[in-house]
Amino acid sequence: MFSYTTGGPFGLEDMVTTSGPGMTLVYLLVLPFFWCIPVSLVSAELTTAMPVEGGFYRWTRAAFGDFWGFLAGWWNWSASFLLGGIYAVLFTDYVVYYIPRMTWWEHYLISVAVIAVLTWVNVRGIQAVGQVATALELFILVPIAIMIAMALMHWRYDPFRPWVVPHQPTFKVFGVGLALGLWLYSGYEQLSTVAEEVEDPQRTYPRALALVVPLSMAAYFFPALAGLASAGNWQQWHAGFFSDAARIIGGRWLGTWMTVAAMLGSVALLNSTILTTTRMPFAMAEDKYLPHVLTRKHERYGTPWLAIVASAAIYALLAWQSLAQLISVYIWLRSATTVLTVLSGWKLRKLRPNMKRTFMVPGGRAGLFYVVAAPVVMALVALLGSDRFGMIGGAIAMILGPIVYALLRLRRHATAISTELI
Repeated sequence: MFSYTTGGPFGLEDMVTTSGPGMTLVYLLVLPFFWCIPVSLVSAELTTAMPVEGGFYRWTRAAFGDFWGFLAGWWNWSASFLLGGIYAVLFTDYVVYYIPRMTWWEHYLISVAVIAVLTWVNVRGIQAVGQVATALELFILVPIAIMIAMALMHWRYDPFRPWVVPHQPTFKVFGVGLALGLWLYSGYEQLSTVAEEVEDPQRTYPRALALVVPLSMAAYFFPALAGLASAGNWQQWHAGFFSDAARIIGGRWLGTWMTVAAMLGSVALLNSTILTTTRMPFAMAEDKYLPHVLTRKHERYGTPWLAIVASAAIYALLAWQSLAQLISVYIWLRSATTVLTVLSGWKLRKLRPNMKRTFMVPGGRAGLFYVVAAPVVMALVALLGSDRFGMIGGAIAMILGPIVYALLRLRRHATAISTELI
């Protein structure tokens, strides 16, 4: 779960130059209370009540019916295309540290190669994915801890200055920067899609969420604070800068180690992204929304290998776009599915009050209101503050959902008529 939702601090660097050092640190501390914490609480409750393959897609379908269930699944699957591309691009952005004159086509081929390797790992099953994720995270967190310790001993700058980037358009400070923050803290409902493949999900999921949320906050905030306080140079914080910050703080050896850790962090994120998002087309195919062939399982490993390979192929097609462009569109789709998830928690409390829940959102009605209202408000703020590319691309990506649903309904209707005539 930590590997999917966080992986490490890598990728937050653009927040510093987009929103400013002060706003970045505030976002990293405050956003969880409006985004991942309420989403985690809802996900914990619904996973204990309905631990099924497809997770929040099937929760939404149970709560609001076929149309909204389909949109939750479709928007999530569409978002995964962008997410897979994001992590492949992020991996190769750090490879540039070693190959500074890399051409665009070399950048693309490296991104595709890492997607191919991790697709093979995922076809081998959830145990293989978990083993790879654990090994990667242990390697990643060590240089981060060393950098933080060394940086705090050489505190030279005020990490909160300036609060915002001077002369920056408002939508970039509070819109694009917020979108990056929501991306960092997204995905806490996603592991529900593999609930059937996890031992004792009713007990495992709430415990995992309780550990991962504070760990994720620490993994973002403390490296950013330490880097800004010791390395400074906030104007140069772009994707890949944690390697430069580690080199400034600890020398070339730490910079090199951090670069390897960042590369492996992207690998860990992509590895777990393939695991969680490829169960969505499998579940939707089982419900006859997507071609039945996507339900085909590997004879040896029992994984939905065709859904995995098909999704990975689309990741590869998108791996040439820039990180910021992919995120600005992705956050529209992620916000939509997150809102549907928390609304499903509220709706299923009303529709199925007697459904067994070994964990419930604490606080009664006030607690339920908080976990639903906070993400909804935050999603609206982020979408209204989108840049032009994200607003146009995100709106198109969302509108495609109802269009595809209508076409599938027409196809089903035509097939039913043909069957009756025969």
